Amino acid sequence: MEVLVTGGAGFIGSNIVDGLIKEGHKVIVVDNLSTGKKENLNEKAEFYQFDIRDQELEKVFEENNIIHVIHHAAQIDVQHSIKDPLFDAQNNILGTINVLEMAKEYEVEKIIYASSAAVYGEPDYLPVDEEHPIKAMSPYGITKHTPEHYIKMYSELYDLKYTIFRYSNVYGPRQDPKGEGGVVSIFVDKMLAEERPVIFGDGEQTRDFIHVYDIVKANLLALEKGDNILVNISTESRDSVNDLVDYLNEVLPYSLEAINEEARKGDILHSSLANGKAKELLDWSPDYDLRAGLEQTVEYYSK
Repeated sequence: MEVLVTGGAGFIGSNIVDGLIKEGHKVIVVDNLSTGKKENLNEKAEFYQFDIRDQELEKVFEENNIIHVIHHAAQIDVQHSIKDPLFDAQNNILGTINVLEMAKEYEVEKIIYASSAAVYGEPDYLPVDEEHPIKAMSPYGITKHTPEHYIKMYSELYDLKYTIFRYSNVYGPRQDPKGEGGVVSIFVDKMLAEERPVIFGDGEQTRDFIHVYDIVKANLLALEKGDNILVNISTESRDSVNDLVDYLNEVLPYSLEAINEEARKGDILHSSLANGKAKELLDWSPDYDLRAGLEQTVEYYSK
């Protein structure tokens, strides 16, 4: 099976590419390397350095018999989306439309799309299920949600199957602490350098941390099942930022006390996504709790 992974040189995308190749699929990667890295690329993947907004993207579909598209190319920085919402919309909305047009033209069977918990905004209840009101608090949240509508429309009009994933807070190997800026990668980077991590607020804010290998597992399952569904991919647990520091101090050979600074405006206090639908419809469940995931992640970064 030939699978196109957009954003396949990025943190999540490159891990998915590795999983696909391990299962024997032919993989084509499209990435403009604005945040993705060449060193993340699997040498067995065929690589095109294109922007998903470019008309040159058609060359990828002309030269390959693409059956599935796993779409992870995006502008992913919330703060950047606030500073430059036009750039954010061009990448996340117009870029996705261009991918969908190519999928339609070249009769792709299915698209798997990476959405985000950011579409939900401040939760009305926990854990947040897929029926929760959409209350995005940033342009990023809006531009991750809007393509969901386009994908469903293309499915209705052109019989393009889809699976839409809304991820909770993803962490793990290859996450860039200076680029994507996930709190786990930032803390691991600092604490491995024996620097004290900075917590904004009292550290009692909670998040639903999901290991990238569990994200890979969900994407591989969606190749064969879960057609025309939208599901959260999460652990359905809540770990505080203080818990995160405590776990890292257990994993590391030394202990570092966090520095507390003033809480940032706009940060959600508590977040957790329900994952029952993914378990039922995809036969998926997470393999990593935060403690085990941090052990694996610290081991990776230590090398």
